[in-house]
Amino acid sequence: MERCAARRAPEEERRVRANAREYNEKFQYASNCIKTSKYNIVTFLPVNLFEQFQEVANTYFLFLLILQLIPQISSLSWFTTIVPLVLVLTITAVKDATDDYFRHKSDNQVNNRQSQVLINGVLRQEQWMNVRVGDIIKLENNQFVAADLLLLSSSEPHGLCYIETAELDGETNMKVRQAIPVTSELGDTSKLALFDGEVICEPPNNKLDKFGGTLYWKENKYPLSNQNMLLRGCVLRNTEWCFGLVIFAGPDTKLMQNSGRTKFKRTSIDRLMNTLVLWIFGFLVCMGVILAIGNAIWEHEVGVCFQIYLPWDEGVHSAFFSGFLSFWSYIIILNTVVPISLYVSVEVIRLGHSYFINWDKKMYCAKRRTPAEARTTTLNEELGQVEYIFSDKTGTLTQNIMVFSKCSVNGHSYGDVQDMLGHKAELGERPEPVDFSFNPLADPRFQFWDPSLLEAVKLGDPHVHEFFRLLSLCHTVMSEEKSEGELFYKAQSPDEGALVTAARNFGFVFRSRTPKTITVHELGRAITYQLLAILDFNNIRKRMSVIVRSPEGKIRLYCKGADTILLERLHPTNQDLTNVTTDHLNEYAGEGLRTLVLAYKDLEESYYEDWSERLHRASGAPEAREDRLARLYDEVEHDMMLLGATAIEDKLQQGVPETIAILTLANIKIWVLTGDKQETAVNIGYSCKMLTDDMTEVFVITGHTVLEVREELRKAREKMMDASRSMSNGFSYQEKLSSTKLTSVLEAIAGEYALVINGHSLAHALEADMEVEFLETACACKAVICCRVTPLQKAQVVELVKKYKKAVTLAIGDGANDVSMIKTAHIGVGISGQEGIQAVLASDYSFSQFKFLQRLLLVHGRWSYLRMCKFLCYFFYKNFAFTMVHFWFGFFCGFSAQTVYDQYFITLYNIVYTSLPVLAMGVFDQDVPEQRSMEYPKLYEPGQLNLLFNKREFFICIAQGIYTSVLMFFIPYGVFADATRDDGAQLADYQSFAVTVATSLVIVVSVQIGLDTGFWTAINHFFIWGSLAAYFAILFAMHSDGLFQMFPNQFRFVGNAQNTLAQPTVWLTIALTTVVCVMPVVAFRFLKLDLKPELSDTVRYTQLVRKKQKTQHRCMRRVGRVGSRRSGYAFSHQEGFGELIMSGKNMRLSSLALSGFAARPSASWIETLRKKKGGEGSTACSPSGAADKTLKV
Repeated sequence: MERCAARRAPEEERRVRANAREYNEKFQYASNCIKTSKYNIVTFLPVNLFEQFQEVANTYFLFLLILQLIPQISSLSWFTTIVPLVLVLTITAVKDATDDYFRHKSDNQVNNRQSQVLINGVLRQEQWMNVRVGDIIKLENNQFVAADLLLLSSSEPHGLCYIETAELDGETNMKVRQAIPVTSELGDTSKLALFDGEVICEPPNNKLDKFGGTLYWKENKYPLSNQNMLLRGCVLRNTEWCFGLVIFAGPDTKLMQNSGRTKFKRTSIDRLMNTLVLWIFGFLVCMGVILAIGNAIWEHEVGVCFQIYLPWDEGVHSAFFSGFLSFWSYIIILNTVVPISLYVSVEVIRLGHSYFINWDKKMYCAKRRTPAEARTTTLNEELGQVEYIFSDKTGTLTQNIMVFSKCSVNGHSYGDVQDMLGHKAELGERPEPVDFSFNPLADPRFQFWDPSLLEAVKLGDPHVHEFFRLLSLCHTVMSEEKSEGELFYKAQSPDEGALVTAARNFGFVFRSRTPKTITVHELGRAITYQLLAILDFNNIRKRMSVIVRSPEGKIRLYCKGADTILLERLHPTNQDLTNVTTDHLNEYAGEGLRTLVLAYKDLEESYYEDWSERLHRASGAPEAREDRLARLYDEVEHDMMLLGATAIEDKLQQGVPETIAILTLANIKIWVLTGDKQETAVNIGYSCKMLTDDMTEVFVITGHTVLEVREELRKAREKMMDASRSMSNGFSYQEKLSSTKLTSVLEAIAGEYALVINGHSLAHALEADMEVEFLETACACKAVICCRVTPLQKAQVVELVKKYKKAVTLAIGDGANDVSMIKTAHIGVGISGQEGIQAVLASDYSFSQFKFLQRLLLVHGRWSYLRMCKFLCYFFYKNFAFTMVHFWFGFFCGFSAQTVYDQYFITLYNIVYTSLPVLAMGVFDQDVPEQRSMEYPKLYEPGQLNLLFNKREFFICIAQGIYTSVLMFFIPYGVFADATRDDGAQLADYQSFAVTVATSLVIVVSVQIGLDTGFWTAINHFFIWGSLAAYFAILFAMHSDGLFQMFPNQFRFVGNAQNTLAQPTVWLTIALTTVVCVMPVVAFRFLKLDLKPELSDTVRYTQLVRKKQKTQHRCMRRVGRVGSRRSGYAFSHQEGFGELIMSGKNMRLSSLALSGFAARPSASWIETLRKKKGGEGSTACSPSGAADKTLKV
């Protein structure tokens, strides 16, 4: 495997000679072995440990371990640090090793695939990893292409072959590649064994749509282009066999060049914790220095006088050196401000969150039997902070299934679902589909809902017949008949397949074709048309035509294309029909359907002969061939007669529009990055409601040069700014400008905009001097669609947003062309769809449908972020409260590094007494139920703004911890100064003080976590009260006579717990300490809830109101008052509140209104809610007017 990773100098050009391994090996080209794994057996331990010790905390604990091994300063045993440290490192290493094992397994599976290689004139089976540059390979139908090949010959005429490029660009439609004429005759192995041509071409690169090179053979040279290449990752389709010459292998292939490196992903909370650990370490050093100075002064002033019975340790000869040793002792004692149990707990919580995702039945796809899977455990809380989603289109948003939905023929629209009386059916009233049983060749999977179109066919409507005749003739579909009547269509685009299938079901069945003929069964009668010419489709023409001669000898041109192009080329007599058809087209486009216009033209024999001669001359022209052909095509495609229009639905995955709408309300921006063409991507944008007719403007960037792109971006920004200035009424625009999160004025614009940009324009926009302009323009838009982008460009767009926006990004895709983007984003999500598992293998999370993304982010992500933040806040609080008591005690024990607590309490505090309650909160806590998380998308925003755990929240936590530690030490200290026991003896002794402080601490932190817990389960109750019970049980056991008699040197607090806790004074002290520590927290939270509630508080209150009203309603039923219509209506209205939000129409209104009144500090939150309810009653009377006004604000 080592050869997979060999490094070579960059190439300037590549020279490859066929059938000459020795010649090619001197260039040291890469083999066909690939490697996506990070480790091997030798490098795993050092590399993995290096990665883990990049965590500051791990390095910190290693340093503490070294200190504890020095007897002169160690105040705690070394095993208290090494055991948890090794445990953390081992758990992480096992997880990383498991992930990498699956990468190795995937690599081995690919590298060991078999291919047929021509060696010494004989075809041999070789593993893919043994294929070399310069080898000639034979591929058979449905096989994957092993490397980047120059197509030499195939089983099809003229060296044609058909490939599917789903793994490269996400498109499942077939594409055509052709061998150059000079090699297309090399069809057998004996001729190919003698082939010794040499290819000189460009070096390896990531441009999927470009290739430039020259073939030198028999003293001639032949230009090569991308049309002659078969790229690794493609699948050979509808072609029996082909031969190819390996040009690029393994890591040099364009597929691998587009696959980004595996990156080590860490969350923003991880990075913040690294910073905080450094700060805490600095704070620890400061405390150590203060206490060390105190020790040196005390020893110099006081300790030196008591050398007789308090001698200095051996080796200590001065107060200064005593202070130096005391510094390190205190560093060890106070290190519990960041115990290693923090990192163990974080991993356990993340593991729990991952299992919740895996176990979620609402993210399980029964059709594919695919559950959601968290493939990493380190990124869960970042799912609650996503601001940008980058989505592939084909197979991610869509099913890539085209359906013939509606059509317009001679001014009559067909396709509306009709009821039994022939009227347009209401939503949900879907009758039986049209019965095509009359047609034995019909596709049983095709469904159409309007029977009037079939009736028109049966009645012999000439316009309808000509309409379907055009669809059955004007295409480049290949037909395959495996058995009599069982037809399979192979189309270059799903659109063509859908149109030809529609014609097939309505009785015009495309049966077969040859290079010169097309055979169609028209209503059961076989008719063969002579194919005279195909005027092919391209992005500039946006139309395709065929010229055919019917059996009667009549020559006719059939054309289909975009309405913007075809309507200009119609005969003037079509004006009235054009107006009606345009209305139908607008109606179809409003429904998000993909439309095409159909037209025909009869040609005179003499004109066609003359035009055909000129076409033949233009085809052979050495210069300006494309321009000459375009002019001839344009000439004949004029003065056509309009037939009608088709409307095709590119079926979205279920729930995509709703998911995008809700994620948009959660302030998440969605960008679509697709390899598909612009028209398709824009149509899908409208279908999934990313683009709407209500948008102020949709900017389309299509410039081919740097200057053109810059100018188009500049004009877009100027239009947005001008519109904002004219629309601003002093409220909305200014309000947006005041937001603290804006990074540019552009993001405060009024109005909704969208940006559509092509791949060639994006290449310029991503250049260093223009990337900021592009990003500013794009971020000011509500929706961004990038078309015809390469896999690497997808990754570059994601990297650009990560670099400048400092926002959490998520990339979602389903194909190998999405792998680079998935690896680059903070979070990668793979759709386990139709295009293999490469995207899933590279992802952090995977599931089968895009709609599950809503639940992953708004429920699991938000909860994970909330739980982790609450866990960290509480963890830092309880450990500062625990540790800082040592600091205050230092001033009263001569700075001798003596601990306040029993050493076993120190050991067990974070492991037993306080670990399980905080774990339960970190795993199970909720602020609102999952249904409310989905209903109120605005609840997601605190994560995006990082409000729940940041440096400010951290300082509040440690301030609360320090406050608690002060009270925890000084209240018992003050009480014990004068307190006496029941028998009159002095209560103040070290061991009683230690037990009192420890008991107070455990009770206070237990009460605090009870206050912090928002969602109580049986597990929370068991862990909190069980931990308290465990504390008292262990305390009495440790202080028992039995243990003292067995280990007198270890358990010195014999009988202390029983004696101390029997005193009422001690319990009063504990109670006083608990109340004084907790009451300020309770008071602050109550005032905050009343004066400035958060949205989650408001949502919780609405739940309480509903529950109370349900209870009242049940009581009313018991006393026989159900007959009141008014009561029934009020109850119904209240219950319908959630459904109103779920409908989507008022979702923005509800969320904005709730977040708006939650932000008002002046009024009581209960009064505000009541006002909100009253406002709803008024808006319910005029839903359109009031809601629209609110939405526009």
